[in-house]
Amino acid sequence: MTREIDGGLQTVDLKMPAVVTTDLRLNEPRYASLPNIMKAKKKPIDEKDIADLGIDVAPRLTTLKVTEPAKREAGVMVESVAELVSKLKDEAGVI
Repeated sequence: MTREIDGGLQTVDLKMPAVVTTDLRLNEPRYASLPNIMKAKKKPIDEKDIADLGIDVAPRLTTLKVTEPAKREAGVMVESVAELVSKLKDEAGVI
C-alpha cells in the first residue's frame, strides 16, 4: 500500500486482513482530450454475431407470478412526543 505523508509517498507492507481508509482524491475522473475523442469517432466498430462467440442466449429464468405489494395503511398524527412514545410502546411494541 502507498500512503501520502508530509515528505512524499510511503510504501507500507501490511499483513492481511487489514483496514484501509481513503481520501477524496481516490475517485478523480480522467477526462479524454479532444484529439482522442476525434480519433475514437473515426475508429471502426467490429460487429460480431452471438453464434460466432459460442454463447447460449436462451432464457434461463421464468416468471412464476407477479403481484402488487399490499396497500399501506394511513399513518396516525400525534400531538406530542409523549403520545408518540406511548403509541410506540403500547401499540407497536417497538420500544
